[in-house]
Amino acid sequence: MAILEVGINLGMNNLVEIKYYLSSDDVLDPNLRAGFLTALESFTSEVFGDNINVISLASFKLVCYCEMIMLPSDDENNKQPLLSYAIIEKETDASIVKEQLSQIINYFLNRYPLNDIFSKKPKYFKQFESRINEILGDLKLKTEDRFRSLF
Repeated sequence: MAILEVGINLGMNNLVEIKYYLSSDDVLDPNLRAGFLTALESFTSEVFGDNINVISLASFKLVCYCEMIMLPSDDENNKQPLLSYAIIEKETDASIVKEQLSQIINYFLNRYPLNDIFSKKPKYFKQFESRINEILGDLKLKTEDRFRSLF
């Protein structure tokens, strides 16, 4: 029961990506994943009037939380999805992870002004990784790693 990877995407761009276990390495290029999730979010929003929640794969689950944010302009139709995601093991409770992803987005929006979110490169958001680690706590650890940390 663990989070293997967590990240934040703005539309087609990956802003933050943290990999906790090697099993999630090279699963997908971060910007390709961001594009896929943006397209999926747009599709589910337009066709079903809903947001992505959990995508279940054979070995993993992909949990998402999305907030639509407005570009720094006067055009109200110019919104982009700010999406936090986590790749988790199958047996991990997705509802708990979704709550954490919601909290991550809230802290992220409180920490960075919209102009920075839209204009800065991923390197600028690197320091936010410590906040994400703090929010996730031991959810990012596999069961055996939790036991090791006790002894």
